[in-house]
Amino acid sequence: MPFGYNGKILRVDLTTRKMKVEEPNEVFYRTYLGGGGLASFYLLQDLPRGVDPLGPDNLLIFAASVITGTPMAGMCRFTVAAKSPLTMGYGEAEAGGFWGPELKFSGYDAIIIKGKAAKPIYLWIHDGLVEIRPADKLWGMETGPAQEQIREELNEKMARVAIIGPAGENRVRFASIVNELKHANGRGGLGAVMGSKNLKAVAVRGKNALDVSDLEKFLDMSKTITDLVGQWGPNKSLRNLGTAGMVMPLNTAGFLPTRNFRTGFFDRADQISGEKMAETILRDGENCYACAVRCRRAVEILSGQYATSVKYGGPEYETIASLGSLLLIDNLGAIAKGHELCHRYAMDPGSTGAAIAFAMECYENGLLTNAHTEGVDFRFGNAEAMLKAIEWIALRKEGLGTLLADGVKAAAAKIGQGAENFALHVKGQGVPMQDPRGKAGLSLSYAVSPTGAEDLGGAHDTHFGQPGPIMGRIAPLGLLEQVPPRELSAQKVRNYIYLHFVHSMYKSLGICSFTAPPVWGMPFPQFVEAIKAVTGWETSLWELLKAGERALTMARVFNVREGFGRKDDGLPDRFFEPLEGRGALPGKGIDRREFEEALTLYYEAMGWDSKDGVPNRGKLAELNLSWLEEFGKEKDQ
Repeated sequence: MPFGYNGKILRVDLTTRKMKVEEPNEVFYRTYLGGGGLASFYLLQDLPRGVDPLGPDNLLIFAASVITGTPMAGMCRFTVAAKSPLTMGYGEAEAGGFWGPELKFSGYDAIIIKGKAAKPIYLWIHDGLVEIRPADKLWGMETGPAQEQIREELNEKMARVAIIGPAGENRVRFASIVNELKHANGRGGLGAVMGSKNLKAVAVRGKNALDVSDLEKFLDMSKTITDLVGQWGPNKSLRNLGTAGMVMPLNTAGFLPTRNFRTGFFDRADQISGEKMAETILRDGENCYACAVRCRRAVEILSGQYATSVKYGGPEYETIASLGSLLLIDNLGAIAKGHELCHRYAMDPGSTGAAIAFAMECYENGLLTNAHTEGVDFRFGNAEAMLKAIEWIALRKEGLGTLLADGVKAAAAKIGQGAENFALHVKGQGVPMQDPRGKAGLSLSYAVSPTGAEDLGGAHDTHFGQPGPIMGRIAPLGLLEQVPPRELSAQKVRNYIYLHFVHSMYKSLGICSFTAPPVWGMPFPQFVEAIKAVTGWETSLWELLKAGERALTMARVFNVREGFGRKDDGLPDRFFEPLEGRGALPGKGIDRREFEEALTLYYEAMGWDSKDGVPNRGKLAELNLSWLEEFGKEKDQ
């Protein structure tokens, strides 16, 4: 019998309203684990090349893993995946909260959705049963009221609801999917895919207890890991300030994204910091399922123009930077309101901020005028312009809203006249709020991520450039020497590759990297023992890392089949330019020649050809993916 998972995958065809359940064997689960690994398998197996991401043939996959829902810190995340309408390539985004565990309790490990419903609907999955319910009255609603109405209709206050808002319904290409109104599968426009299927929500509830292989060992490991997480210094900081605690250290280091990445220093950063939040609008720290960290912020502003409800959580670092320093906005209340609007409309705050920063730089350079902005002053620093833009984008308001709703790459192509210089993206996805001029390994992470610019492809360079306990934690990977954060050498490429495998493994296992090695609470040996206790598999760090590499390689094959190559694995020109203004790194930029050499070395080390990054036959065989060598040919016939 399976331990930790159900052994059941639900397929739903919204066009025909037919459903079926697959029961893959243990070899399948051990090979792909779940999450991104499972999703990339089905996208390659079932999705023809060239599918319209917003057409009925695209698949929308919700995937937990073989350990999701076991009551141990950090084992709660799940993946949503599809062909991305933002990048036109592989799309994947993870979220925490309670939805992933509840899917497992409802009796399924994953849901594969295809087709398009004739009218708006939502799915209700409970204790193995599946219902398609009408959502006509929910269509057009923001996430909060819609979730409340679904729970009332089901008479189930504890139903966990993954839902889209007006942004997804309006096919905003960076629309998100949120659960509990505060946990988001944010990147890649997967909310737009959900909207294109007339699918408003997926509600789950169940009482299916998950069996673990060694209960006594599991309970002991759970206590050990909870204690480790509680005592580890970085986790204590997360509990106190959340990821918002990163604002001041990054500003001091000179690479806090500011003025659309033109500079790395914001002279009013203290006004939007985690410390300022704790002193003013913070009401509580919140946790995901079974987690001891409580890194999530919940803020509240009771009155005034920035009145904000605690039920939408609060801004994390990415939102503070993208709606704050990136736009030269120093009003924490306005940023909190922007965060709430993004979650009410269900739209990725990072991509939203990148779009607004692009528009502001175009405005200041005369490429956009008051005629485009309805007379609103779109210069950097205008909080009202930021809030207006969020609304316009989500509702696809004619003019600037429609322009920005397709992302910065498409907007720059429409404007022309050099606007592409202000559109900071990779593969069409706006860059996250980390500047690779201060963390050189991120230049590879942004360039080679299959989903477009991504900062969670590997641990950040600054953790491994100085002596300390974290260096000892990467020793099981064979990474034994410090490498300076700004160095882009062969040793840095090696470090990045191994840590790339680690983070891909986490995305397949549904593990939160804020609890996991090498930076956070539990060391690698305890991590592996926990997986053994749940599944009963005699597994190892080697096997699990190979699963991470396998998932990355499948995502790469997907993109290659969609026409991606080395031309798409670049960086915005701005990162090769020197940082401007004050700060600790003025005049510093990425060396273009070093970057191209590192990219070539990465391809070669991965077993991909150096011209376009195509995985070779030997690498596919080594990862038990030889089926992909012929798969592309079959799809052409």
